[in-house]
Amino acid sequence: MKSDIEIARSIKLEPIKDVARKIGIAEENLYNYGKYMAKIPTDLIDESKIRDSKLILVTAITPTKAGIGKTTVSIGLALGLNKIGKNAVVALREPSLGPCFGMKGGAAGGGYAQVLPMEDINLHFTGDFHAITSAHNMITALLDNYLYQNKKEGVGLKEILWKRVLDVNDRSLRNVVTGLGGTVNGIPAESGFDITPASEIMAILCLSKDIEDLRRRIENIILGYKYDDTPFTVKDLGVAGSITVLLKNAINPNLVQTTEHTAAIVHGGPFANIAHGCNSIIATKMAMSHADYVITEAGFAADLGAEKFFNIKCRKSGLNPKLTVIVATAQGLKMHGDVPLEEIKNENIEGLEKGLANLGKHIENMKSFGQTVIVAFNKYASDTDQEINLVKQFCADNNVGFAINGAFGKGGDGAEELANLVVETIEKAPSSTVKFTYEDNDSIEEKIKKVAKNIYGASTVVFSKTAQKKIRHIEKLNLGHYPVCVAKTQYSFSDDPTAYGVAKDFTFTVNDIVLNNGAEFIVAIAGSMMRMPGLPKSPQANRIDIIDGQIEGLS
Repeated sequence: MKSDIEIARSIKLEPIKDVARKIGIAEENLYNYGKYMAKIPTDLIDESKIRDSKLILVTAITPTKAGIGKTTVSIGLALGLNKIGKNAVVALREPSLGPCFGMKGGAAGGGYAQVLPMEDINLHFTGDFHAITSAHNMITALLDNYLYQNKKEGVGLKEILWKRVLDVNDRSLRNVVTGLGGTVNGIPAESGFDITPASEIMAILCLSKDIEDLRRRIENIILGYKYDDTPFTVKDLGVAGSITVLLKNAINPNLVQTTEHTAAIVHGGPFANIAHGCNSIIATKMAMSHADYVITEAGFAADLGAEKFFNIKCRKSGLNPKLTVIVATAQGLKMHGDVPLEEIKNENIEGLEKGLANLGKHIENMKSFGQTVIVAFNKYASDTDQEINLVKQFCADNNVGFAINGAFGKGGDGAEELANLVVETIEKAPSSTVKFTYEDNDSIEEKIKKVAKNIYGASTVVFSKTAQKKIRHIEKLNLGHYPVCVAKTQYSFSDDPTAYGVAKDFTFTVNDIVLNNGAEFIVAIAGSMMRMPGLPKSPQANRIDIIDGQIEGLS
């Protein structure tokens, strides 16, 4: 079979104005970025139409080195729904350059279920990530300048929280010292870099209702604390307006097309292991304003992206999915059943049966949110009938629908079975109103404990002294009503990345707490989780090149 990039190049793209017209958006409403990409103004969101649109969440089992294909299934489901005559749009996150040049090599789907033009989407796209990076670092520069220019008047902060961001995996920048080289170069201080998807600006963009709400949230960002322990915010710095200006285009969602020329809205890009892992509320509502069925995905496994989708995104937006699709593969399940990576293509019923416990826990969790659940089995050529039937029977035993997804190799034709099951399930047994894991008025510690115990399966939750101190300070500021966003490994239910399958009777350790007052959630950092990833020994960047004018190595 052709590579992803070869398939992408083989498809003749339609002008973006024609793609927009299919979902009722006139050409004059588009802000074009070339012939095949455009931004859609936020004022085209229609709340009256959103009520009738059917939102479908796509999530997955715990990821492994075998891959899962959640984005491919999300796009494939949109293709399948359109193939059977439904009006469907997929709403996704934007890829980060960190994973694209690190582990993944791309995040625009795969095979014949991609969003296009994949090279542009995987690289600089419409500049949203650069705008967020610039806005974040502009705040840092303005804060540093404020302290430098006013130091003779005794102006200073007891603690500076705001660091810098960069959309590159760079472990050397996790901790840095700035202001060296004499007094003309600023005030020496410890600082560091997070990756751009972990920026609070990214979270704010993805949770804002409109540009006014964006500005309000930016004003509320806490940059540090004064000597009397009161917060120093962007509003105190007086620059919220200028930072909003840097984001005036980025807040508008991006319109592109799939391999079968159906509309796709791609916007925002927080990671689900270190942030809330969902595309923007604006993008989801824009899609729901222009389609009868909207498919959106949440990052990594259901214990990360999906949990945050419900407890943060749905809580704040009022969105209520009609259905949740959990993506599973036989190879991934076998890895959760202790089958070595080099043997996962071989039939192993015992290993697969053991690994099904991971799928079962995710099904249980999604049902706890009031969701009707179906499983999309992402089929590989090495999968045997006996393995497929085992997963199918497991789903039947757990009262969830099962469909094989073949969109990777066949596009919409390969996703018709899944699309028909989705339509039938929504018609007969749609999800109930979202049930949250915790209440707004629960204490911060209680919220974290409820997620760790009820979703992850922890028996005990331990808070470091640093975390306890910060929790007390947040509660003193009367901000304990915010939802929690747990930053933890994506490879396990626990905070131990080596604990495959379903970890049980484990202690979950919260080492730090970060208050994102603009995004209006509290980040609990568990285990050894870092918000600036490093590169692997052999990064995908080693294989990316431009040859005869064509990009190679993006997959």
